Amino acid sequence: MDDAILITELNDFIFCPASIYFHKLYGSMDKMIYQSTDQINGTAAHKNIDEKKYSTKKSVLMATDVFCEKYNLIGKIDIYDIEKRLLRERKKHIKSVYDGYVFQLYAQYFALVELNYEVNQLQLYSIDDYKIFEIKRPDQNPEMLDRFENTIYEIRNFDLNSFEQRAYFSLYTRIL
Repeated sequence: MDDAILITELNDFIFCPASIYFHKLYGSMDKMIYQSTDQINGTAAHKNIDEKKYSTKKSVLMATDVFCEKYNLIGKIDIYDIEKRLLRERKKHIKSVYDGYVFQLYAQYFALVELNYEVNQLQLYSIDDYKIFEIKRPDQNPEMLDRFENTIYEIRNFDLNSFEQRAYFSLYTRIL
């Protein structure tokens, strides 16, 4: 059986497929050694979520561990508002909506659906400038769902020995 893929690795892989290897290699070391300033700032931006201080409402799930059996993905959701049926992924600053951001939302979406939560709305939220980006659900965007599934396939079949650095990321905004 394949190892579960961390939801965060979906985004990391798109920016640099080798980064997953290095994260695992350096995983027990101080993150200051191998993380960029943007990654460190992003982690700090999640502090209120991780400490479950974002909301006191019982109907808001925060930093909840999830597992998606269908795709064998594991991670945490940022925020899921049960009453609004809204799943939101927060980022420190969103200049462009990248596929990896959307894939993280899709992974969280599928995990919640498997847990019998109804998710009607997906959003990315830019903390620095309070911008909200509405994202179509996977059933509303077959092209993006196909790219999500292809990325999972590529992660599972990645060979570091044959890796050549190139620009991997793509903008979701091309197919909005």
